[in-house]
Amino acid sequence: MRHIYSCPLRWSDMDAFGHVNNVVFLRYLEEARIDFMFRLAPGDGSPSFSGGSVVARHEIDYVRPLVHRHAPVTIESWVTKIGAASLTIAYEIKDPDVTYVRASTIVVPFDLEAQRPRRISAEERSFLEEYMDDGMTAAA
Repeated sequence: MRHIYSCPLRWSDMDAFGHVNNVVFLRYLEEARIDFMFRLAPGDGSPSFSGGSVVARHEIDYVRPLVHRHAPVTIESWVTKIGAASLTIAYEIKDPDVTYVRASTIVVPFDLEAQRPRRISAEERSFLEEYMDDGMTAAA
């Protein structure tokens, strides 16, 4: 299963060439990741993912330029790896017939009070496992 996020494009996202600036794609990934990890966290009142997390790594492949338009772009997110104290989220920023970006982020759950990484809880692991995907899609 994949998480689907509809991301609006903003006029200020463009660079001098009329394309969405490469740095802005990191913001798009962040919006999708936050929507996935926090809004969809299991159970009302669940502490899952509420204690904080940090990004350990981003990897981005820019496939095609994205120009500003009024229609939002779709960001599909899924989990490709769950470790003891980290997870990898993969993404595609796309329209139905075109992929603009493929990316991945290594996220480390973080104990804000202790100021150190923490292990993934059983509840978090169960939630994340619902979104495990091999990432294989049709070529765009």
